[in-house]
Amino acid sequence: MPTVDRASLTPEIVGGPDVVAALTTALHAAAELRRPITLESADLAEYAAVFYPGGHGPMEDLAVDAESARLLAGAVDAGKPVGVMCHGLAALLATERPDGTSPFTGYRVTGFTKAEEIQAGLAERAKWILEDRLVALGTRFSAGEPWAPHVVVDRNVHTGQNPASSAPLAAELLKALS
Repeated sequence: MPTVDRASLTPEIVGGPDVVAALTTALHAAAELRRPITLESADLAEYAAVFYPGGHGPMEDLAVDAESARLLAGAVDAGKPVGVMCHGLAALLATERPDGTSPFTGYRVTGFTKAEEIQAGLAERAKWILEDRLVALGTRFSAGEPWAPHVVVDRNVHTGQNPASSAPLAAELLKALS
């Protein structure tokens, strides 16, 4: 199973110890998570949507990954629902058209905010702040109240600000798929 950001499975974040237990059980039961595929082998035509979870991993690798960028750009161009959560929006930073712009330029998005980075004590240790980079990319960044659920839907792109936004983001993405 892929490594889970343990901070994402704390009772305070997900709604209590029973929810932590249910999520942990579901993660361990998901056969797909025991046999992940590489981004290079992912065929966008086989998927109805693309979803990127949060966590700090995307800040390190997906922010510069060409294969991830290919999938995201292909999905947005094809009109497929794209769901991106929290720090997962770092993956948008790798997307670039031949003219140098991102396919996400002009889209309204949300993600983990500068205020949340500061309040969590992460801003001083971060190499860069996600909100700043998304604004520089040309997105129209929307910040809700820190730690409160906040979801932004713009065309086929669905984004959630923080872990508290997980359920409402999932609901919006499922609505787009139905």
